Amino acid sequence: MAQRPVAGKGRVALALMLAAMMLGGCASRPDAPDSARTASAVESGGWVVVQRGDTLGEIARRGGVPLERLQRFNPDVDPRRLAVGQRLLMPTQQERAPSGGPYRYQVRPGDTYSSIARRFGTRSSRIQAANPGVVPTGLRVGQLLQVPLAGGTATASRSPSAGSSGGSTSTPAPARASLPDPGDLPRSARNWPWPLEDYRIVRAFGADDRGTLQPMLLATNRGARARAVADGDVRFADSMRQLGQVVIVHHADNLQSVYALCDTPLVANGDRISRGTPVCEVGFSSPSERYDLLFDLRHGGKPIDPRRVLR
Repeated sequence: MAQRPVAGKGRVALALMLAAMMLGGCASRPDAPDSARTASAVESGGWVVVQRGDTLGEIARRGGVPLERLQRFNPDVDPRRLAVGQRLLMPTQQERAPSGGPYRYQVRPGDTYSSIARRFGTRSSRIQAANPGVVPTGLRVGQLLQVPLAGGTATASRSPSAGSSGGSTSTPAPARASLPDPGDLPRSARNWPWPLEDYRIVRAFGADDRGTLQPMLLATNRGARARAVADGDVRFADSMRQLGQVVIVHHADNLQSVYALCDTPLVANGDRISRGTPVCEVGFSSPSERYDLLFDLRHGGKPIDPRRVLR
């Protein structure tokens, strides 16, 4: 089997959330995708225009941007209903969008506190409170701001500016991960089998010491095959940035299961499969020198501790 590196902690969580939300709504009118234009937009923090056949996942892949970050910088965009000619704001490498905020946002031409607040559904007064050293009428293109979201905490700190030199700049601390209420799980999410017959939990589901939510990691043996934990439809079976080969299965009651770090998918996108169907061969991780499966369960896109569902 081909060797595949295990992704870093933060990247694993972002990429897994990206995978679970990947629904792939396609645009339906002419024009061809432009990879160079997408990459340029990422570098400059500009806009990308949706072309025929584009999906949000494909646009994110072309720009080398995590899908979750792209979605968070375009909160009004429905990934299932992209339209040709629709504009998407591409986040730069300097920007961050932790769950719950505050975001680290780079000022674009024409930006004001009011326009930024409208984009992210917050208030200009909260942005001003989080950036006490910034004059609202003197925003500079490329300047970095903290943007607290509605319901988040407006933590005041020195706001770094693009091109500044010397001294340290403060960056938003990662948001503490919040788990969904297990009482909200549907009755169907009970007594599902584990995805592997022979396994060892090498990392339990939960937040790490930085507050980043980590999916479960299972170690197994060479030649092991991950199996579907419930009946469902395969919505994705392909390679994904930082996660190797990935299979995503949608189940009844808005439940999803994700199988990542695979070596070879054994199902195809669009397949209807039953509980116990082999979905992929588990890949070898060079850093851990193990055969590892990254396994994630979601309800409505929110992470679930697999141990609450699996028997």
